[in-house]
Amino acid sequence: MDDPGAHHESGGARDVPAMFTDGRLKTIPRRTARRAQLLEHLARTLFDPGRGYTEREVNEALANVHDDYPALRRYLVEAGLLTRTRDGSEYRRTSTTP
Repeated sequence: MDDPGAHHESGGARDVPAMFTDGRLKTIPRRTARRAQLLEHLARTLFDPGRGYTEREVNEALANVHDDYPALRRYLVEAGLLTRTRDGSEYRRTSTTP
């Protein structure tokens, strides 16, 4: 997994590093477009494609980035960047994640 605060040059992701200080997310963006950039970045850098994650693993990865990891997890699922099994036992990065 990559450093979520690292600089990437793909499209709107250029703005993502400015959202971080010392590898931690300053705040979850309220603006939809900015939040979408952040969520795509987090999905790409924190979760490997084709691998299943427990809720605990997802929480731990997101907690390293921001204290409100439940909100980030929910936003990732709602955005279709992570899928969750019906019983919540497994999460996966979707193949549509940029």
